[in-house]
Amino acid sequence: MVGAAATGGDVAVVAEGPVLLTVGADGVGVVTLNRPERRNAWNPELERHYFEVLERVDRDPRVRVVVVTGAGRTFCPGVDSERLDGIADAGLDLSGRRSPVLAWSLRKPMIAAVNGACAGMGLVQALLCDVRFAARGARFTTAFARRGLAGEFGVTWLLPRLIGAERAADLLLSGRVFDADEASALGLVSRVVEPGELVAAARAYAADIAANCSPASLALLRHQLHADQQSDLETALRRSYRAMAVAVKGADFREGLDSFLEKRKPAFPPLADDLDPVAVTGAGLPETAVVPQEALES
Repeated sequence: MVGAAATGGDVAVVAEGPVLLTVGADGVGVVTLNRPERRNAWNPELERHYFEVLERVDRDPRVRVVVVTGAGRTFCPGVDSERLDGIADAGLDLSGRRSPVLAWSLRKPMIAAVNGACAGMGLVQALLCDVRFAARGARFTTAFARRGLAGEFGVTWLLPRLIGAERAADLLLSGRVFDADEASALGLVSRVVEPGELVAAARAYAADIAANCSPASLALLRHQLHADQQSDLETALRRSYRAMAVAVKGADFREGLDSFLEKRKPAFPPLADDLDPVAVTGAGLPETAVVPQEALES
């Protein structure tokens, strides 16, 4: 449901439901997981709304950077325990579900503001963001080993690439709880701030990017960061030349150069709806198209 203008200069785009979205005049879209009565636990309805909101902000010219956080005192503790109880009895049914790493394909930077408990699928969604802020005292766990589960949702690929193989093994095999300060020491989050300052700090960081960085550059860079993790240097280099050739012909490069020479803030245009980084580089992101039920049955 589209709401009326919210306070603080924000426009409420999604005013109710399991996922909220506000869009500010500063170009920052704040996406809030909104099931506080279940501590923002993940279920198919939340997932559907979350992915729909991400697709919405990807095409909204007002949004240049996305901040993801949770309502109340938690971020997301993973799959809802009520759903897990049903799965234990009936088995795994992923009919109608989409790839859990859909956020990988978003063309706009994603900043996680982890305000509280973060585990399982919630941890995976935080890992899919580009930069992670955490509230001091926030607690993290992979949880899978302590629930009798395998590494799910691609976590065994994501985590080692962020913090290294041994540290990832420690967190996955022990399933132990660790706090925001340790998460920072491990390299899992880059900034730890006081709880009452978390969203403001993440938003200020996002607003600086929105005000000073080219949306076209951000889209290309985010895609390159993801695609090039899975390629060798030669392939990444060839792709970079394709991206460079497109970028230098764009309006963002002209504005970036002119604003630098004129010693003024840039006024970059919104991200063009037809800018497709996959088409530019030739590097697909097939993981974002994985259909969970088909993967289960293959």
